[in-house]
Amino acid sequence: MNSSAQNSIATHFRALHKAGNPLVLTNVYDAATASIIASLPNAKAVATASFAIAATEGVYDDDMTKEQNLAAIKKIAAVVVPKNLPLTADLQDGYEDIQDTIRQAIALGVVGCNIEDVDSKARKLRTFEDAVARVKLAVETAKEAGVPDFAVNARTDVLGHGGSIEDAIERGKAFLAAGANTVFVWGGPSGRGVSRDEVKKLVAALDGRLNVILRVAEGFLTVAELREIGVARISVGPGLYFAAMKAYKDAAEKLLGE
Repeated sequence: MNSSAQNSIATHFRALHKAGNPLVLTNVYDAATASIIASLPNAKAVATASFAIAATEGVYDDDMTKEQNLAAIKKIAAVVVPKNLPLTADLQDGYEDIQDTIRQAIALGVVGCNIEDVDSKARKLRTFEDAVARVKLAVETAKEAGVPDFAVNARTDVLGHGGSIEDAIERGKAFLAAGANTVFVWGGPSGRGVSRDEVKKLVAALDGRLNVILRVAEGFLTVAELREIGVARISVGPGLYFAAMKAYKDAAEKLLGE
């Protein structure tokens, strides 16, 4: 795919992010799940989930290498890109050389990505200045690669590192100013989550340019509720992976128990 055609898909992908009419992404983790999502008429784009990809590699999310992640994305792209569906990839923290990571992802046909503000190797939150600079570098690298509308979904883990919702807003505003398309505020591994009131605050502060992860379970905000609040993007992360693995285990236990 030439850069002009790829950027046209990136432009379309950006346009799908509408506050109050959010893009819903059902994250995939291999060619098989990508084929399922790409076949669904209501699927407007395809997104990867690094946690689930790492699980298929037999490693913990933070221990997955760039090479492992990109190899999996390549297989997914082989299914998605020929269908002219936008593909956005979870690139974790962008790895040590974020420019090389973006270039390699774009070469696979990717038109957007997630970039985290945690240093995976050091297992710590990056400084405000470093995190913003890396988002800006990702955006600039995509422009240089011929895909200026490449959509960065800049994730902040500040809530999971003792920060407040105000800290998340500060980082989010800076990420958007640096060229990010949307901001993803993660509640952290402890299960803190992001409350309804906090989502409302984030939507108001970031002009709706917010990605919220939807938990595939009872008792959490639904697509309809998030739409009403005014978010621009909803993803499920590894939610469908967990659902699939539970169904697989339940079916196996039933067979083995007969």
